[in-house]
Amino acid sequence: MTAIDHPTTGAELSQRISNQIGLYSSVFTALITVLTFGFAITAIPISGANCREGCIEYPYLDTVSQFPKDYRWMVPAMILMLVYVIWMVAIHASAAQPRKIFSQIGLIFASMAALILLSDYFIQFSVVPVSLMSGEKEGITLLTQYNAHGIFIVLEELGYLLMSLSFVFVAPVFSSRSRIESAVRWIFSSGFVLAVIALVVFSAIYGLDRQDRFEVTIISIDWLVLIINGVLLSMVFKKLLGVESK
Repeated sequence: MTAIDHPTTGAELSQRISNQIGLYSSVFTALITVLTFGFAITAIPISGANCREGCIEYPYLDTVSQFPKDYRWMVPAMILMLVYVIWMVAIHASAAQPRKIFSQIGLIFASMAALILLSDYFIQFSVVPVSLMSGEKEGITLLTQYNAHGIFIVLEELGYLLMSLSFVFVAPVFSSRSRIESAVRWIFSSGFVLAVIALVVFSAIYGLDRQDRFEVTIISIDWLVLIINGVLLSMVFKKLLGVESK
């Protein structure tokens, strides 16, 4: 028999595949975010608002010695962006039909965030160190991650703001009838609210001279959301797979 003869069988198979991808992407999202967090913590700031001693100053060109230590975290971060989009696709696929409009908007914002951040990290990792090693220093000041007013920092701010927007739009996908789904919904929504509050507070205090204060804060917020909801949603998708197998 074909799927055309039994459309329900085809729909069930499609849903099962979606839930399997949802389970695996949830687990990988949490694990890769933890890994990225761990590498990022070892990259002690040598510039910007969070630098305490031995800080480098403008034009930030004497940083070749920091490679690869300060750049290692960008490799898992790039992988994370790809897994994060797959995760959002799985959430969209599992959403109830009336709520798919929310998950689709969330998926669009997630794709925008991932593209910006993936490009930002790939350019930083692939262009800045080798240019400095080759003595090609023109224009690097604006690109380098050590410039708290540079392109790298502001693209991270934009990317993670868009990520928080994806969170608030996928939040309505989850029902309040289940304790785990209710927690997922609350955490997604809280991530967005905290991101907005952080932007308002840092902008009110420092204006455009936020340096990397807001960037560090919103990355921490978004990564914590990815870790916690990655774990919770792995439980949700595992439960859905268990129900299907009965």
